[in-house]
Amino acid sequence: MAEEEKSVKKQVMVAIDESDCSKHALKWTLEYLKDSIADSDIILFTAQPPLDLSFVYASSYGAAPIELIDSMKENHKNAGLNRLAVGTKICAEMGVTPRKVMEFGNPKEAICDAAEKLGVDLLVVGSNGKGAIQRTFLGSVSNYCVNHAKCPVLVVRTKP
Repeated sequence: MAEEEKSVKKQVMVAIDESDCSKHALKWTLEYLKDSIADSDIILFTAQPPLDLSFVYASSYGAAPIELIDSMKENHKNAGLNRLAVGTKICAEMGVTPRKVMEFGNPKEAICDAAEKLGVDLLVVGSNGKGAIQRTFLGSVSNYCVNHAKCPVLVVRTKP
């Protein structure tokens, strides 16, 4: 009697931020890949960049009230949670219940690190179509992910 193999669900991670292009990438993925990812786990991922408090300390001569610092940290965390809530709402409209993950750090590095740590089979990122000069000076999260992620990366461009 042959032993049945357990089928392991594929992991599809969609990176979202506050941009319209990331929302578009999520909607596009859920609409156009729905048959391909029907039996997959969908992971909504957002990365909060490090919170820079140096200006607060500088403006208060190094003695910033702890309540102010705590409030800024809480607001920073809530911004990421709100992005996940928006993504979850988009998923719910398509009948999908995603797993939500938020990390703190440089977004492009955090995305690639999380994809590897979570064993992601496909990473989906949006692209706002920055030109070569903008990418050179500002960097491109999608470009970084294509070159550094250890899994396949799907870049979904917004229509010009």
